[in-house]
Amino acid sequence: MPALAVGLTATGAVLGTRWAATELAPARCTFVAADREVRLTPEQAANAATIAAVAVQRDLPPRAASIALATAIQESKLRNLRYGDADSQGLFQQRPSQGWGTVEQVTDPVYSSNAFYDALVQVSGWDQGVVTEVAQEVQRSAFPDAYADHEWEGRVLASILTGQEGSATRLDCRLGRGAGTGSAQGVADKAATQLGVDGRADGRLLLLEARDPARAWAVATWAVSHAEAEDVVRVQVQGRTWTRSSGTWSSDADDDGAATSSPTTVVVEVG
Repeated sequence: MPALAVGLTATGAVLGTRWAATELAPARCTFVAADREVRLTPEQAANAATIAAVAVQRDLPPRAASIALATAIQESKLRNLRYGDADSQGLFQQRPSQGWGTVEQVTDPVYSSNAFYDALVQVSGWDQGVVTEVAQEVQRSAFPDAYADHEWEGRVLASILTGQEGSATRLDCRLGRGAGTGSAQGVADKAATQLGVDGRADGRLLLLEARDPARAWAVATWAVSHAEAEDVVRVQVQGRTWTRSSGTWSSDADDDGAATSSPTTVVVEVG
């Protein structure tokens, strides 16, 4: 066989291997802050973003989201479970028999997050106390020390998902190809429920308006974290753009320029 043919065959094999590694790799979202890294599935990322979004909507400090996220990681690994010890269910493994709500309510991520925060803010000194002790006051777990194991993960996620990292945000979500069934209005309705932000849908584009630049990043990271479920293909904020095709952020402004003109506007495009 001619040398050129061998070379082309070898090159094709390498490219094919790289393509397979990219296409067949499991979907993952990676959050990086304070030199620590948290890797989540798209389902876990979306649930984490919802928990943080509810805190943002309620004007609670990032510490509240950090405690809630550490708790949910311990209780359910950020999965909306339909089972648990006794009658525990949902992200926080809340028990209907203990007054947390109906089964339907505690398995609703927005309701269960609000229920957690309602109890959290009643704990004296929750905003300064030891995370594992505060979480235990809310949860009354049989394993009260376990929340401490996930405190740093809660902090990393909260720092990014409440917008505290700003333009230094490091959140990559590498997903498969979209189904092409996204609804801009559906994302707008979901953002209104979870984040309390107004949105204007126009075809496949959605413009979400945050109250301040930090909240704009909370909205943007929320949209990226929900990209798998909502078929989001692009998110743009403050001159940075995340695309589904790359899974990462770039500083290249898009043609519409909508997000770059205002530090509080987030552009979301669905497939």
